[in-house]
Amino acid sequence: MCGIAGWINTKKDISNNMEILESMTDKLASRGPDSSGFYENENIILGHRRLIIVDAKGGAQPMTKQIGEHKFVLVYNGELYNTDDVRDELKAKGYRFESYSDTEVLLVSYIEWGPECVNHINGIFAFVVWDEYNKTLFLARDHLGVKPLFYSYKDGNLIFASQIKALLAHPMAEPVINEEGIMEIFGLGPARSLGSGIFKDIHEIPPAHCLLYKDGNINIKEYWKLEAKPHEENFEQTRDTVRNLFVDAVERQLVSDVPLCTFLSGGLDSSAISAIASNYFKEHNRGTLNTYSIDYKDNDKYFESNLFQPTSDQFFAERMSECLKSSHHTVVLDNIKLVETLKDAVTANDLPGMADIDSSLLLFCREIRKDFTVALSGECADEIFGGYPWFTRAEDINADTFPWSKSVKERRELLNKELSYLPLEEYVNQKYNDTISRVSKLKGESKEESRMRELFYLNIKWFMITLLNRKDRMSMANSLEVRVPFADYRLVEYAFNIPNAIKFYNGREKGLLREAMRSILPEDIIDRKKSPYPKTHHIDYTNAVQKWMKEIMSKSSSPIYQLIDKERINEIVESGGKSFTKPWYGQLMTGPQLIAYFIQLNIWMEEFNVKISV
Repeated sequence: MCGIAGWINTKKDISNNMEILESMTDKLASRGPDSSGFYENENIILGHRRLIIVDAKGGAQPMTKQIGEHKFVLVYNGELYNTDDVRDELKAKGYRFESYSDTEVLLVSYIEWGPECVNHINGIFAFVVWDEYNKTLFLARDHLGVKPLFYSYKDGNLIFASQIKALLAHPMAEPVINEEGIMEIFGLGPARSLGSGIFKDIHEIPPAHCLLYKDGNINIKEYWKLEAKPHEENFEQTRDTVRNLFVDAVERQLVSDVPLCTFLSGGLDSSAISAIASNYFKEHNRGTLNTYSIDYKDNDKYFESNLFQPTSDQFFAERMSECLKSSHHTVVLDNIKLVETLKDAVTANDLPGMADIDSSLLLFCREIRKDFTVALSGECADEIFGGYPWFTRAEDINADTFPWSKSVKERRELLNKELSYLPLEEYVNQKYNDTISRVSKLKGESKEESRMRELFYLNIKWFMITLLNRKDRMSMANSLEVRVPFADYRLVEYAFNIPNAIKFYNGREKGLLREAMRSILPEDIIDRKKSPYPKTHHIDYTNAVQKWMKEIMSKSSSPIYQLIDKERINEIVESGGKSFTKPWYGQLMTGPQLIAYFIQLNIWMEEFNVKISV
């Protein structure tokens, strides 16, 4: 993976501003520690930081190609998984290639098909192509939003970058949040609306969207969307199609010139990926697969089973590793280090995140990066195959808001009284209803099928994106590329139209996926109840976040005071988070994790020098 940045203005000469572009690109060094490159002319300057995965010599960027009078320049962050297929198609059209990199294939794809190239590629990507002859700039982001791409547009100037921190290195961008930004944080956070960069005038290209800059104007359009279609296959055919699509997705993502491993929690999703990868390694003489799991010091003493976390992971991770004969590594995290790393997680994310759910992943990836550059992970299966409790609990299915974040009223109570005028509930409700209104449906489908289609769409466009953002930022802060086979758009669009009776086969969460993997995994892994990403239950963690938040609250200069109700937050801190009875977000952000979220909010305001404009 890589980091990209750039600045374009076709109405004025900006070529004498390379120091600004270099500063922006430097902010992305962890995304691309192996090399850097730049391109400039009077109207555009581009920067690139590279993490070398495939074709060290042939994939250098910015990449330039000249076709007659036309010059094209590409900067690209991502990985194409159908590189060979597209290259063969382009060769048949007469093109010749000088490398085996996906970078060259992507650039030639644009030369041949223009903006329609996004309809020919499969992968995770955020890329920009400058057409010097026509003076147009094309930006695109992958179908599910695995790779990020932020931008700001003012007075004919378009600046863009892989992360917000790089945009803020440009004098045109400022770390200001207005009323909308506050409502994003308190009403939706750590999620955010598609396209929102939280900061004023900073936006993100939504998943499956592209942006065209021409003559000082920008035009954004959606190039792929989930569409309701009749499902013609029976259960057995559906099961086999899911298995075939998934195996193909995993095997395509095993391409790498550098060491590759998998995350292995012992759950269905990561076990399926690891099993397919292990078999592929054996068949192609690539040696023994290395697998990694995460645990917390003394967690066996403090773990408490509940609806969201019925079992601990470690036993099943080791069980699956024995079955695969993988070389397994358990990364055991120290609870105090987990708290200390909250700051690093905010710096990596550029925004308040998911508390220790972020910092633990950051530390986990840091350990993996000592020996590996690429990893495969099981994100996205729950969103497309129905793994979360809110797919099966009537109260969540029928909720008229985001089912993973039903605490908007309680969230409002934490706002500073001076901000009580903000229409928080209305804002969240509008975002929810706007999303629902975009759901494609079949004519005549039942009320139950229609509602479940809405839930799957909500999860793909909101909850899944939040987890993908987290995975990208925490991994790339460690220069680790993490691939997510379940986010293959072919699998997602197929699953979107599978009827509920098949998808929840035998009345179980991810029932169909379990059956599709039955020939690949042991029975006890297949039948294990869904358990989410593990979190710490240690009292040391709770004590540490309480202490830190008390220190923040003791300082009148703490920037968080501009946003919070002091008395209510103090009450939450004193109770160890227990006085806030509803989950803040998802399944894991409860109790001490909520305290950690507000620590992250204060860190973010300090580190990014956030200004409030209301």
